[in-house]
Amino acid sequence: MFDHLGIGVSALAESRAFFLQALAPLKVAVAMEGPHGVGLGQGGKPSLWLYETRDRPAPLHIAFAAENRAQVDAFHQAALAAGGKDNGAPGLRPHYHPNYYGAFVIGPDGHNVEAVCHKPEG
Repeated sequence: MFDHLGIGVSALAESRAFFLQALAPLKVAVAMEGPHGVGLGQGGKPSLWLYETRDRPAPLHIAFAAENRAQVDAFHQAALAAGGKDNGAPGLRPHYHPNYYGAFVIGPDGHNVEAVCHKPEG
């Protein structure tokens, strides 16, 4: 349904660095950048826009699709290395559905950032 999403951040450089490192295992990179923000995405298409704001952003839950469970694991490690705080180690969440494999971290500005794979293992 969504083409792209923009979120305000309190420190653009810090959030840019965090999201690039955390989402690198999901093949996310800078797609566009300009004076008003940075667009991150896959294949050159910006899907997540970050822009600096003086207002304290309300914490959001943002889930990114992973191709497989190994990407979820790699996301979690990369996000922690980037300064994220653990909010749920990689693992199955069968209360959502039997193959819901996700990991969660709290990033800059308190956003709950998740990587999730809905496919069975293998």
